Amino acid sequence: MAGARKPVVEVRRSQRRRRTVSAYRDGERVVVLIPDQFSRAEETEWVDKMLARLAAREERVSRSDEELLTRAQRLIGRYLSEHTRIAVPASVRWVTNQNGRWGSCTPADRTIRISHRIQEMPEWVIDYVLLHELAHLVVPSHNARFWELVGRYPKAERARGYLEGIAAATGVVLAE
Repeated sequence: MAGARKPVVEVRRSQRRRRTVSAYRDGERVVVLIPDQFSRAEETEWVDKMLARLAAREERVSRSDEELLTRAQRLIGRYLSEHTRIAVPASVRWVTNQNGRWGSCTPADRTIRISHRIQEMPEWVIDYVLLHELAHLVVPSHNARFWELVGRYPKAERARGYLEGIAAATGVVLAE
């Protein structure tokens, strides 16, 4: 980004760290964790690499509600084409208040909310969650007809396994 200023960087050296380098944002500051034995040149090189990685990740994560709606329209056309009249949501948006589910749909007002927690997940997982919620506009329950619609997505089982793995690894109990 032209004119963007470089963030304040705090480098933390660790005697326990041998090869790995990691970084995270802490407010306006970026914390970079490096092995204690790195030279100043290695430190500078890794700080630059980690700032670039964080910027790339933040760019991916800054997906907008408009992009989500465009994605929903594409999925409807591809997997729910015979339901284009009823599968179109009134709104689709990212939300930060869903910790027990990946997404939700309210068929009564045709709104879909997708948890911000999946923004960094692979595209095919986001598509699965979105298609799952779109299918609720056609079939509100989780009956056989609903799962048939969701099952049209070629990576449905893979995405479910991915999400179950994330839930297990993070200790999140998900509502169905």
